[in-house]
Amino acid sequence: MKFLIALLAVAGLVVSVMALKVHNMDPAAAPPCAVTERFDCGAVNHSRFAVFPPRSFDEAPNAKGHLPVAIVGIAGYGLIAALALFGRLWIVLHLAEFGFMCACFLSYLEAYVMEKWCIYCLWSQVLITLILISSAIGVLLRRRASRRSIFA
Repeated sequence: MKFLIALLAVAGLVVSVMALKVHNMDPAAAPPCAVTERFDCGAVNHSRFAVFPPRSFDEAPNAKGHLPVAIVGIAGYGLIAALALFGRLWIVLHLAEFGFMCACFLSYLEAYVMEKWCIYCLWSQVLITLILISSAIGVLLRRRASRRSIFA
């Protein structure tokens, strides 16, 4: 199970790096993921919500003191991959819960505030959901195995 979680986290790393590449592109250039008017990674990755903390309305797009959300994703997926390989599934489960909640909030912003979707963000949502489910199953299986060894 830990190798599956690590593999999913590496896939999340790749997706986050691709999203960061779009974030660092010139906003006037068409990103490779601009499929339709509803699916536009460039618009999402250059919005005020693409950085943490979000920029205010009167703040310049290149203002200092903001961290791209994709870098947070890279750090999170890297930490999940490392902890999964070391067998720390309980910590991975809690990190996946936090990542899932953040991804849900970002998906809410995409759906109801920006009304545009980013393909990379959707892939990240799917990957963190799979990591959450896999880590929950891994923790439950470990707990069940340890209970059997206690009562055996």
